[in-house]
Amino acid sequence: MNNIVADMLPGSSALTSVSDSNAIRSRTLKTSIGCSGIGLHSGAKITMVLHPAEAGTGIRFRRVDIAGGGAIVPAIWSAVHDTRMNSCLKNDDGVVVGTVEHLMAALAGMQIDNCLIDINGPEVPVMDGSAAPFLFLIECAGVVELSAPRQAIKILKRVSVKDGDRTASLTPSSGFSVRFEIDFASSAISRQEFFVNLSRGTFKSEISRARTFGFEQEVAYLRANGLARGGSLDNAVVIDSTGSRVLNDDGLRYPDEFVRHKVLDAVGDLYLAGAPLIGHFHGVRCGHALNNQLLRTLFADQTAWEMTTVAPGSAAAPFAASSASGAVAVA
Repeated sequence: MNNIVADMLPGSSALTSVSDSNAIRSRTLKTSIGCSGIGLHSGAKITMVLHPAEAGTGIRFRRVDIAGGGAIVPAIWSAVHDTRMNSCLKNDDGVVVGTVEHLMAALAGMQIDNCLIDINGPEVPVMDGSAAPFLFLIECAGVVELSAPRQAIKILKRVSVKDGDRTASLTPSSGFSVRFEIDFASSAISRQEFFVNLSRGTFKSEISRARTFGFEQEVAYLRANGLARGGSLDNAVVIDSTGSRVLNDDGLRYPDEFVRHKVLDAVGDLYLAGAPLIGHFHGVRCGHALNNQLLRTLFADQTAWEMTTVAPGSAAAPFAASSASGAVAVA
């Protein structure tokens, strides 16, 4: 396999194939499209443009404010270097791009395998705190199919990681599904659990609009540590200091928006695998750090996974996007 996925994944020479005539094709954007917004943690104003990319290039960021070849930052699990309140990537030249998880979730939800993302700052703009604005951008740009078959990472056996009462695991499955459990002392959140089978095109309706969230009493601490400097009621759900009330005037978008956002984060973090997963993810109170540790544990065990090409109509096409019928095949 001559592509970025093969280069980044250890032991990925083993490939289960279907004939080219039967394989689902990899996808990219039909045209370039951009947006501007504030970085959630940096507070900087950021402009970002998503471009079509050739088959096999994967998802890559390009820092246009930095000169030279070191400006390329691959969106891959091994490049994650900071997981404090976000997933932040860093390349070998020390160039960073932070808060990538919401955009990665949207790319996963729209089955975008290849994309070059120009960005003029150190962080993806937070927009409204969900993946919905990025999903809209991709829908507006349109999607095309490329000549190369789509590849996926099939989970062959259970892999899990644990940190105290926080756990994350991947187990074999015919498609891609996520179950998440959270439990907060805050009465506004309390205990929530959500399951979604993302093989059925449910990302847009069930997950994409769920916003990031935080607590009023944590704001000063986070900002003192260089985090949440761009956070506001416009881009996050904020719970008051008593833990009992949501401060946003518009309330919640889903009754269980908190756990759905954790699912959104997990989808984005897991798309840093370098290809869609065929398996079931179960997270209990975990976050970006444990999600990344799970991928590192997975790829450290070459008996736990294999690369496969995806056949049409199978459950192994994990993220059935609503716009797929409008895709156009290109060489």
